[in-house]
Amino acid sequence: MPETGHGCVLITGASSGLGAEFARQLAPWSQKMVLVARREERLKALEVELREIAPELEVGSIAADLSGEEHRAELGARLAGTAWAPTLLVNNAGMGDYGEFVSADWSKLDQMMRINMSALTHLTHQFLPGMIQSGGGAILNISSLASLLPIPDFAVYAATKAYVSSFSEALRIELREKNVSVLAVCPGPVHTDFGNQARRSGQREASEMRDWFFAEAEDVVAESLVALARDQARVYPGWKIALAAAGISLLPLAALRLILSSRPRRMSED
Repeated sequence: MPETGHGCVLITGASSGLGAEFARQLAPWSQKMVLVARREERLKALEVELREIAPELEVGSIAADLSGEEHRAELGARLAGTAWAPTLLVNNAGMGDYGEFVSADWSKLDQMMRINMSALTHLTHQFLPGMIQSGGGAILNISSLASLLPIPDFAVYAATKAYVSSFSEALRIELREKNVSVLAVCPGPVHTDFGNQARRSGQREASEMRDWFFAEAEDVVAESLVALARDQARVYPGWKIALAAAGISLLPLAALRLILSSRPRRMSED
């Protein structure tokens, strides 16, 4: 729960999953909120829900495909310098792709890199000057436990999240004296629609072992907002994921290679 309110919150990937849950939990603590995602109908439905949760909240939505630079530039031009410029930017939009790199569809990989890295970086670059000028703000970037690992069959996704974590850490140092906090949220698997979107046709469901690590979106968001209020640099929501992250950090790369090369692979079934 945030210790103080937020002037305006902008949430990307807000139509479902973690993005929608961030909107629900932040609504009572915010004056204004901008929801951004591709699916306009879901955004409008969420607007109605948020007005019931927080009647005083001013909320609007913008349907946009953030993989396109022109859409991101239009979003920035529309909001920057106005009362709707975010004081809290939640860079949640993202996508994944399960399966071997060699058989991946390039257009999907390209879109994933543009959303997971380019969109997050571009939006931060557009709205950060306004935060500094207004006296402060916060940036919450959704990374992943996968950012710590070079994961076979998840190679590009894990690499994009390694970028998010590294970028967040460096940006936090740059902004230390400018009253802008930066938090990298690194969840494990979460019960959202992300897995269904990332899974290729014919692939099996998650293994029982991986399912043991699953967390609920409500818990991930709640712990993330506590970390934001405490001005933490990084959070691994859930004790299981936090324990896994601590264990991974202690292992040398040679050991990680051995473990990852022997793990069950998520392969397509014939």
